[in-house]
Amino acid sequence: QVQLVESGGGLVQAGASLRLSCVASGLTFSRYTMGWFRQAPGKEREFVAAIRRVGYSTVYYGDSVKGRFTISRDNAKNTVYLQMNSLKPDDTAIYYCAANAILITTPQYDYWGQGTQVTVSS
Repeated sequence: QVQLVESGGGLVQAGASLRLSCVASGLTFSRYTMGWFRQAPGKEREFVAAIRRVGYSTVYYGDSVKGRFTISRDNAKNTVYLQMNSLKPDDTAIYYCAANAILITTPQYDYWGQGTQVTVSS
């Protein structure tokens, strides 16, 4: 059974940083493209970042986070990270980890975590 467990969310002021983590189990982690998405109240789920499986070094970012967020992975720890810098109130959302992309920059992934809340105050 595949499980993705996010952590690291919280309440911060604008300009601060947070690092989200997602620990995966029940799958051969290094073989999967991993993604981060977010969803704010009343809005559609939005692509944030993705990192391809081992052997491919490609990373992808949504336009709204380029230059501020960094995705990385530690295959030895079955963990994907999202380093978020220069946070803005518009970054407030529930952040979801996802695994096994069908289309990398869309919410077409096979597995999802339960989400972690990020709130950025102005």
